[in-house]
Formats: sequence, C-alpha cells, structure tokens
Amino acid sequence: MTQTNPHKKIVLGLWPIAGVTTIGVTQDDARATIQAAIDGGITTFDTAYSYGFDGESDRMIGSFVRHDRDRFTIIGKVGQRWDANHHRVVDGSPRQLTLDAEESLRRMRLDYVDILFLHSPDPNIPLEQSAAAIAQLKQRGLCRWIGISNASAEQINRFADVVQTDAIQCPLNMIQRDHRESLIAPSAKAGRQVYVFWTLMKGLLAGKITRDHVFEQGDSRPGYAIFQGETRRRVHDAIDRLRELGKTVDQTVAQLSVGWAISQPGVTAALVGARRPDQIRETLHAQMMSEDTLRQIDSIVAGCV
Repeated sequence: MTQTNPHKKIVLGLWPIAGVTTIGVTQDDARATIQAAIDGGITTFDTAYSYGFDGESDRMIGSFVRHDRDRFTIIGKVGQRWDANHHRVVDGSPRQLTLDAEESLRRMRLDYVDILFLHSPDPNIPLEQSAAAIAQLKQRGLCRWIGISNASAEQINRFADVVQTDAIQCPLNMIQRDHRESLIAPSAKAGRQVYVFWTLMKGLLAGKITRDHVFEQGDSRPGYAIFQGETRRRVHDAIDRLRELGKTVDQTVAQLSVGWAISQPGVTAALVGARRPDQIRETLHAQMMSEDTLRQIDSIVAGCV
C-alpha cells in the first residue's frame, strides 16, 4: 500500500440512497450516509436528475452543501428521466436537457453544479445537438465544466468536437476492465478527468453477498450477467481469494475493490455508492495499491468473465 488518505479519489455516488432500485433505503440512513462521508473527508458527490422518482438525490445532497458551497464539488447529470409508469426515458433534446438542469438546481437550491454530464447519449437525437445544449447551460453559468457519461470513444469524440469536454464517466472494476484502453487512457491523455462507476459492481465486489443469496423482488441486480450462473460462481471464487489477500494487507474485499480502481492509471476518482453509514466508512479505509498487490489481484480475477 502506498497511500493512506485517498479521499480525494473517492466520490460518494448518490444513486443507492435515491431509493429507486435499492431495497429498504430510508431517509434517516441516507442522511447519515452523507454525513458519514463528509465527516470522513469526502467532498465530491455525484447526483443526477433521474436519481429518484422525484429528485430525492438532488434534494438530499442540496440540504448538506448549499450553506458551505465552496467546500464541495457537485457532479450533476441530465438527459435521463422517469415517465408516469416509472420507466426510464433517455431524452437528450436541448429542451429537455435545459429543463433537467434547471429543475435539478431548483431541487438542490444551488446556482450551479461543478461538472454537468450528459447522462447518456440519446439514440434519437443527434449528439451534436445535446452537446450544444449543454454548452449553452455552461454559458449561462449553470455549470463550471462539462462531461459525458455512458458513451463510446466515437461518441466522446463527437461530443468534444462541439464543446470542450472536461470529463467522462465510464464503468470500471477489477472484473470488468475493458474500458481501460478504449476510454480511460485516451481521455486521460486528452487531459480529461475520468470518473469510474460500478467499482463495487452493485455490491457484489464488496464481498458481502453470499453465494446462495436470493435477491428480493424488485431488486434490479439479478438482471446483470455478472450476477447469473457460472459467471457469478467464478466471481465468488475470486472473492474468496481476494478475502484471503485482504488479510495480508489489512483490507476488506470492498476496500481492495475501491483501492484497485483508484490505483488505475488515468482514473481521477471512483464513484462509490452506499446506503448506510457503515458502508461508506469502510470505503474510506481503501488504500492506493502497490504494484505487487495489483499483480496479485490480476492473477486472482483472471478468467472471471
């Protein structure tokens, strides 16, 4: 381990506490989780217009940061929303992006977010139109920097041809690492900040989900291939070995997972979700990793997916 205070490379992702797909989330736990993150030194928070059916994430984080705004970095995202039947809608039209941004700021009672991301490209709207709309939002002072999330390399380049693109978001964890060469390396080379999500793969790489765990009705995780069949068995085999490795470096599986992500070249920070304060407190003890530990992890997870 080479660093003992990686808090600047950890962002609290607020999707879990928004309550859309998280079973059993409560307002008290959500507030306690954010407070634990702040107490532990986290100053960057990732929210989105669509985090919560009624803006729960925006409202929650706004109540914590609005009175000490300069202390915190707020990441916002626009371009996804929920319809009346609670189905996700991707809408990158300029009108909707503007409405999303304005409403998010009203919910938070803030004048601006630090980084505003296009949440995901809309296949029905030319990406250039979405980029131009977000550029207009920056000109109005609603954000300081601009980013794009859930995009391919080609889409990132098209977006950047229209507006200065300061950051990207993409998935990355020790099992699913394909984007290191295709997205992260070229984005870092271009001087962009790189925020990675799914670091704990929706809790699986926290090491707390047992092999025979049965997910409650309404939990979205069984829909992901990594939670299914032979792939899940191989991942659990790797988690068992990671747990043994963790004992040698005084890290839990969750801490190893976060430490691996923030130790990757080009990664600015990892978005880590939590819905209880004990979860984020555990994350705060993640460490930057030595080359030897990284090599051992590579050996353990090889062939999982």
